[in-house]
Amino acid sequence: MLAQAVRQPFDLGAMLIPVLPWWELLIRGIIVYGFLLFLIRLTGRRQTGMLTPFDFILLLILSNTVQNAMNGGDNSLGGGLFLAGTLITINWCMLMLSRHFRFVHWALVGRPMFLVRDGAVQEKVMHRERITHHELMSALRSAGLANIEQAKDVILETNGTISVIHRSPA
Repeated sequence: MLAQAVRQPFDLGAMLIPVLPWWELLIRGIIVYGFLLFLIRLTGRRQTGMLTPFDFILLLILSNTVQNAMNGGDNSLGGGLFLAGTLITINWCMLMLSRHFRFVHWALVGRPMFLVRDGAVQEKVMHRERITHHELMSALRSAGLANIEQAKDVILETNGTISVIHRSPA
């Protein structure tokens, strides 16, 4: 005969109280947040502004991968809520720091970069920011231009979008 599963009584305390100490959850959250911020800044702003399906899949897998590093096996509701609050607080602190200190803003967000300046393609910038000529031409077409000669400047914004400034008619 099959043994029947023994049903455990509902325990609100076990569900809410984290297994790990609060300070360990805090430190784990800070380390993972900082590491992911570093990786995202390292990969360039293209990743944040123009997610391809591959980038989106990577983002989903990445979040699942670092979950265990953050919670340390603590699957309690209290631990999860504490970590969520920790991440939101870190994000808010980074926002406040970047608003008050320009160098923090530049380190976290970066500066707009010219991909085309005065009609000349900036190949080094394109390579460094991992923008292909196909992506550049796509941005030009989206702005209603047929070729690079019609653009005065093309700027990769800090949010990953590409702005195009039309050359004034001569």
